[in-house]
Amino acid sequence: MKCTVCRGPAVIDLRRHNSNFCAEHFTKFCRDQVERAISEFDMMQPADRVLVAVSGGKDSLAVWDLLVNLGYHADGFYVGLGIGDYSDVSYDYARRFAADRSLTLHAVDVPETYGYDIPSGSRAARRVPCSACGLTKRHLFDKAAIDGGYDVVVTGHNLDDEAAVLFGNVLQWNTEYLARQLPVLAAANGFPRKVKPLVRLAERETAAYCVLSGIDYLVDECPMAEGNRHLRYKEALNDIERVSPGSKAAFYFGFLKRGMDAFRSLLNPTGDAIGACARCGAPTDAEVCAFCRLVERAGGSLPSQEPVEFTS
Repeated sequence: MKCTVCRGPAVIDLRRHNSNFCAEHFTKFCRDQVERAISEFDMMQPADRVLVAVSGGKDSLAVWDLLVNLGYHADGFYVGLGIGDYSDVSYDYARRFAADRSLTLHAVDVPETYGYDIPSGSRAARRVPCSACGLTKRHLFDKAAIDGGYDVVVTGHNLDDEAAVLFGNVLQWNTEYLARQLPVLAAANGFPRKVKPLVRLAERETAAYCVLSGIDYLVDECPMAEGNRHLRYKEALNDIERVSPGSKAAFYFGFLKRGMDAFRSLLNPTGDAIGACARCGAPTDAEVCAFCRLVERAGGSLPSQEPVEFTS
């Protein structure tokens, strides 16, 4: 197997691109795909202050590494969710990555700061663990970006993630979610801009990028994710991809090009009125935001002081 670019020995084959790459040209391919996504969807500008949502897994560390190599000022933000040893180990991976590269990593420990963890909090709030986890992380990422003066929040969602979410939303005909499934969510109503620069890279490709770039990452799946429908959707799409390489990309980018506008037209153009949470001040369409309701039901409390100090 030879590299499509230089004809040297290849280390990976990408069937959906009908290409093989050596280590050097594969890492360049990954950088090019991220640059293309940023440009195509106008995700960010070179002068933007970027906050990367970091988990210690391959995708978040890969996107952080890629953005830094592309010249962006990117700091990391880790949320400790209190999921037993899994949270401790994932934080160790994130800290080592940042320390080895002299990067800034901010962190908030949810049990220590807010008085609940995801396993017990989800039970008390009668939410499935992934729902409580997602709500917690979204709130804290938004808060960190606003408090820290960051221009954009980056998440490590890759092509497999986005195709699986799209698949699930189509199966359920969740029209509101379909109308918002863009790789960029613009800043609005007190929420920061959120972007997904890895949408042109598959999960296998981000894993290979980490291996070839010497990035040590947490391989294990979150133990709370067992039975998650998102993982089943990924498996179904992987079966299709094996038979028909490129199907996931065609599905996702075909929707963005030919289907997104039809669903966006169904949105209420005026939108819901957005105010401020009576407890934490976060933007919400209710008197108390969903995060504060979760904290209360989980038996926790809001901190008396800011959990993270940021420097500009």
